[in-house]
Amino acid sequence: MKKILVTGGSGQLGSELRDLYQGREDVEAFFVDREELALDDIDGIIEGIYNYSPDIIIHCGAYTAVDKAETNGEIADKVNHLASGEIAKYCAQYGAKLLAISTDYVFDGNSSTPLDENATVNPINVYGETKLKGEQAIQANLPDAIIIRTAWVYSAYGHNFVKTMIRLMGEHDEISVIADQIGSPTYALDLAKAIESIIDGQNWMSGIYHFSNEGEVSWFDFAVAIKEFKNLDCIINAIPTSDYPTQAKRPKFSLLDKTKIRMNFGVEVPFWKNSLKKMLTKV
Repeated sequence: MKKILVTGGSGQLGSELRDLYQGREDVEAFFVDREELALDDIDGIIEGIYNYSPDIIIHCGAYTAVDKAETNGEIADKVNHLASGEIAKYCAQYGAKLLAISTDYVFDGNSSTPLDENATVNPINVYGETKLKGEQAIQANLPDAIIIRTAWVYSAYGHNFVKTMIRLMGEHDEISVIADQIGSPTYALDLAKAIESIIDGQNWMSGIYHFSNEGEVSWFDFAVAIKEFKNLDCIINAIPTSDYPTQAKRPKFSLLDKTKIRMNFGVEVPFWKNSLKKMLTKV
């Protein structure tokens, strides 16, 4: 029986993975959060993982408070960068496999064509910097690792853009949403299924991969689709990023090219609207 350890176990992706693995008798899956494995306790990570002796680690845990990271750089670096390196060291030492989750925020957003895995990385905020360092630490310690960059994650679990929009549209007659940041959302269940199929598959091909849902949208387009599916009565105004300043800069364009993950692993990449509909019927 395969033993799988999932960090960030109660996050959006961790929760979707839990649902997938719960019904399986051929896998023993452990889902840990900061109580069971504190990613900011760098010296305790290898010993903490050893208690579970996993064959595979799915590393979803991260410091994801993008704006807070600007002023909490040290903790973001520990969790996103140094902890990832320690997890990779554990895998190298004990022969475990590692699949780690990264982000579109490793890019600066200045592209106008979908970003493949060889696109130049140049993060423009602390969160993106620490996640990029995490990727590099993983690859330095464990060249055999698989790293999946994703973007705009939402789910029936946790806090996310979809749930926030539903709440705001229920509370207000009119809201404003940024229309000049382009990408594609990722339904965490779709990513969880892709991860499950990679781990179940016979060919473990290391390297960096991109996964988000198919299609190209702005946050404004995404909000309009949520409004239409939920039949909400709210006016949505399209605004530029400059009208909504945040502590951390966001990439203007982070549409990911999913060709490599489809070619190497044959994973399904659903269209964003179909996935949004599925999630909303679940909620």
